[in-house]
Amino acid sequence: LCWTLTTFRFLLYSLSLQHYYQNKLKLAIIGQSLFGQEVYTNLRKHGHKVVGVFTVPDKDGKADPLAVAAEKDGTPVFKFPRWRVKGKPIPDVVEAYKAVGAELNVMPFCSQFIPMNIIDLPKHGSIIYHPSILPLHRGASAINWTLIHGDKKAGFTVFWADDGLDTGPILLQRECAVEPNDTVDTLYNRFLFPEGIKAMVESVQLIADGKAPRIPQTEEGASYEGIQKKSNAKINLAQSAKAIHDWIRGHDKVPGAWIAINGQPVTLYGSSLFGGSAPAGQPLEIEGASQPGLVTKNGLILYGNDGKALLVKNLQFEDGKMIPASKYFSSGESSSVELTDDEKKMAEEIRNIWKGILSNVQAIEDTTDFFKSGAASMDVVRLVEEVKQKCPSVQLQSEDVYMATTFQDFIQMFVRKLRGEDQEEELVIDYATKEVNNMTVKMPYQCFINGKFEDAENGKTYETINPTDGKVICKVSYASVEDVDRAVAAAKDAFDNGPWGKMNPRDRGSLLYKLADLMEEHQEELATIESIDSGAVYTLALKTHVGMSIQTFRYFAGWCDKIQGKTIPINQARPNRNLTFTKKEPLGVCAIIIPWNYPLMMLAWKSAACLAAGNTLVLKPAQVTPLTALKFAELTVKAGIPKGVINILPGSGGMVGQRLSDHPHIRKLGFTGSTPIGKQIMKSCALSNLKKVSLELGGKSKLNTFGTSYYGMSSVYFNKGENCIAAGRLFVEESIHDEFISRVVEEIKKMKIGDPLDRSTDHGPQNHKAHLDKLLEYCSTGMKEGATLVYGGRQVGRPGYFMEPTVFTDVEDHMFIAKEESFGPVMVVSKFKDGDVDGVLQRANDTEYGLASGVFTRDINKAMYVSERLEAGTVFINTYNKTDVASPFGGFKQSGFGKDLGEDALLEYLKTKAVTVEY
Repeated sequence: LCWTLTTFRFLLYSLSLQHYYQNKLKLAIIGQSLFGQEVYTNLRKHGHKVVGVFTVPDKDGKADPLAVAAEKDGTPVFKFPRWRVKGKPIPDVVEAYKAVGAELNVMPFCSQFIPMNIIDLPKHGSIIYHPSILPLHRGASAINWTLIHGDKKAGFTVFWADDGLDTGPILLQRECAVEPNDTVDTLYNRFLFPEGIKAMVESVQLIADGKAPRIPQTEEGASYEGIQKKSNAKINLAQSAKAIHDWIRGHDKVPGAWIAINGQPVTLYGSSLFGGSAPAGQPLEIEGASQPGLVTKNGLILYGNDGKALLVKNLQFEDGKMIPASKYFSSGESSSVELTDDEKKMAEEIRNIWKGILSNVQAIEDTTDFFKSGAASMDVVRLVEEVKQKCPSVQLQSEDVYMATTFQDFIQMFVRKLRGEDQEEELVIDYATKEVNNMTVKMPYQCFINGKFEDAENGKTYETINPTDGKVICKVSYASVEDVDRAVAAAKDAFDNGPWGKMNPRDRGSLLYKLADLMEEHQEELATIESIDSGAVYTLALKTHVGMSIQTFRYFAGWCDKIQGKTIPINQARPNRNLTFTKKEPLGVCAIIIPWNYPLMMLAWKSAACLAAGNTLVLKPAQVTPLTALKFAELTVKAGIPKGVINILPGSGGMVGQRLSDHPHIRKLGFTGSTPIGKQIMKSCALSNLKKVSLELGGKSKLNTFGTSYYGMSSVYFNKGENCIAAGRLFVEESIHDEFISRVVEEIKKMKIGDPLDRSTDHGPQNHKAHLDKLLEYCSTGMKEGATLVYGGRQVGRPGYFMEPTVFTDVEDHMFIAKEESFGPVMVVSKFKDGDVDGVLQRANDTEYGLASGVFTRDINKAMYVSERLEAGTVFINTYNKTDVASPFGGFKQSGFGKDLGEDALLEYLKTKAVTVEY
C-alpha cells in the first residue's frame, strides 16, 4: 500500500511538472526599465525561457534594472546603443539577435526603434505593451494625454507589432476608472504598472497555448498625440480650472507642467480642484493668468477663466529644488535640527543607502545632490522604500525626495518626520455660527473630503431647517456624484497607501479613544446641534444621542487590538504536516448611509465598528439632519485621524446614496432606513460589484402586555416616536385594557410639549414637515378604517412641526395602522383574550417585520415562552428601549440583516482569510 501511494504521488508530481513546462516559449525581451525587469522576472517564474535580453547601454556607470536582473540570472544580455544606422539595420546587431533563437519578442517598454526584420523574425512575431486603450492615444505620451483630455477611463493594450505606429492588431486590453486627482505617477503605480505586468505574462501564455486573438484596430476614435516635453508643457491659464487641473496632473511628475513667475519657469505638482471660500493668503502675480494666484496655508490657489479654482501643493524651480507651495513667500531656510546619537547612527545607515543607489559617486557628502549625481525617478522609489524598511514608522513619500535633494536636506527632513515635527496643515473651516442654548455653536456646513471641508463641486447648497420653528439654520453643501467619486478615491488611497492601513491596531484604538474624549469634551455643543437640527429634546440628546455615541466609540476602540483569527486542525496528508489558520482583515472602503432620527448615534453605531476593523469610509448623513455629522468630521481631524479615512457627504439619497451603492471601489455598504430603499440598495450593490451589505430597515415592533405596565409609554413616545424599535403595536389583555388606556392618557396629559432646549420639555417637534404631514395622514387613515382615536391625532397649534401624542384603540389586524409603521408618537392598541398566549403570538408574528418586540408579565415562564417564539432580532422582557453598546442590534425578515453594536457588528466589517501551510 505504501509503495502504491508513493508511486501515485510521484505520478501526480510528474504530471504537474509536465503541465507546468508544456506550452512554454523561448523569448527575447527587448526593452528597459523596472517594468521590463518585472515582466522578465515573472515570465521566467511561469516557466518560459528567456534566451536573450536586449536593452539600453549603461548610463553613468549604472546598468538598467532589466539588465541587472538578467545578468544576475546568467541570461545573455545585449546592450546595443542602436539597432540601425541611416534607416538600415546594423548587420552585427541582427546576427547577434538571430543567434539566440527566440520564438517570440516581448517588448514591455522600449525606447529604441526596432527594425521590422527583427519584429517579424520569430515564429510568433512580437508583442508590445502600450499604456492606453488603443486606438485612443497612440504615441509615446499616452498616459499624459489620457489625463490631459480628462478621460474617465484609462488602461493599456498588448498588441501585435506591425510597421505602423501603435496600429497593430490587439491581443488584450484592460481598463480602469480615472480618479479625480490621479496623476501620471498614481495612475501608473496603481494600475498600469502592476496590472500591465500580469497582462504581459497572460498574453505570452495565450500565444503559447495558441489562443491569442488578433483583433484589427479600428480607425474610428483613433488619436495620435505628440511627445510631451518640458518645452511644450507650459500651462495655458486662459481656460477653465478643470482644464488647467487636467493639464497639470497630466504632466505630474514627468515632464512637469509649468508657469512663469517673475520671468522664471516654475513647475507645479499636486493639483486638485478647490471648492469653497479661499482662506486668507498673499496674492501672487502669474504671467497669463486672468487674476492673481493666492499663496495660502494649504498651497497655491489658481483661478480658471470660469472663476473656479484649483489648489497646487508643490512648486519646483529651475535648479530642481522643490518646496511646498504654501512656503513660496517664506524667507530663508528653516533652521537645522541637532541630531541625537541614535539619529546620527540612522543618518549613516541612510548614507549607505544613498551610496548603494549612487554607485558612480565616490563618497556621499552632505552637499551631494541626489539628482545631479545621476538618480532617476526609479531611484527615488528605491530610496523611499529602502529608508522605510529601515524605519517603518516614518511616512516617507516620493515628493519628499524632490523637496530635499541634497543629503543634508534629506536627513533634516527625515529627522523632522521621525520626531513628528512635520505636522499636517491647519484645518480651514467656514462655520455657520449661532448663539443658542447659552453658548456659541459653530457648525461646519461643507462636504468633508480627504481631510478638508469644501463646497460641492457643482457649488449647490440646500437649507437645513430647525423643526422647532421652521426657520433655516444654515445652508449646507449639496454633494454631487463627482463629490462621491472624489470621496471614494480619497478613502481608497487612505486605505491602500496611507498610514491608516499600516497602523498598529493598538495605535488605531488610541485614536478612537481620543476621538471619544473629544466628543465628550464637546458633548454640550453636539447635543445642542442635534436638538436644533433634529428636534430631539436636549436632555435626551445629551444622554442618548451623544452619550451613547461616545460609549460606542470607546467600546470599539477597545476591540482594535483584539481582532483575532483561529488555528484549525485539518487532515494531515502523511508524511506532510499542515497548519491552517485564519486572519480577520478589513474590507477596504465602506459606505455608510444613516437616518435622521438619531443622526449622531446612528453614525457612531456603524462607523465605530467600521473604523475599529481598519476600514476607511464615506458616510452620507440624512439630508434633513447633516450638522452633527459634519461637526463630528471636525473632531476627527483634531483627534489625528489621517486624511481620507473619514469622508462625509451631505445631500440626497437619490444621488449620493445611489452612487455609493453603485460605486465599484466600495466593498461594503451599511444602511439604516426604510425597507423599500433597503431593497433598492441591495439590488444596486449586487449589480455593481456584489458588495457586502448590512441593512437595518423598517419595523413594526410588538409589545405584549400581560399585566398593567407603564413602560408602554416609553416604548412608543421615546424620542417623539421617531425610534426604529418603537412599539408600533401593543397587544393588551382584555382584563387590563381599559385601565391601561386610562393610565396612558393620564400620563400623556402630563407631558410638556415644547422647545426641545427647555430642560423641562418632554416632547419636542417631529423631525421635518414632510414627516409631520405623513403622520397626520396616517392618523386620518386609522380613523377612516374604524379604529377609535382616544387621544391626539392633531398638529399642535404653535410654530414648528409639533404633533400631539396619539392613542388608537379597537385596532383590527387587517387595518393599515396595524400593519404599517408610523415612526411617530402614535400608540396602536389591540385587545386579546386573557391567557391566549399562542393566539397573541400568532397575531404578533403575522408581519413581514421583525426588528424588536417586548413582553410584560410577572410570570417568568410565560416571559421565556413568549420571548422564544417572538420573531424579532431583539426581545425586551419587562423593560423596553434598553440597548447597550455590547449587545448586538438588528432585525429579522424584512427588517433587514446584519448587526450593529457588539462583537457581531465588528464582524460585519471584516473578511476571513484562510491560510494553509505545509511544513
